[in-house]
Amino acid sequence: MLKPLTTTPTVVEPETSESEGDHDRFAHYARKSDILKSAVSGKPVIALCGKVWVPSRDPDRYTVCPTCKEIFERKKEAESGG
Repeated sequence: MLKPLTTTPTVVEPETSESEGDHDRFAHYARKSDILKSAVSGKPVIALCGKVWVPSRDPDRYTVCPTCKEIFERKKEAESGG
């Protein structure tokens, strides 16, 4: 009688591809009014750093874009007379 063949389990890893912008995982600064309009219209907004995107993720899950943060702090300092 033949002995049954043993098999090892196979792990199937799904193929993934990065969609446009997946390499950039930062929370960006944009005008609140633009973000609200985007939520209604689905149109993209422009961040302080120049990134154009449609906000759809929770920004609290990501670190703040260093360029946006720097621009925001400089604007705040200039407005306060510093």
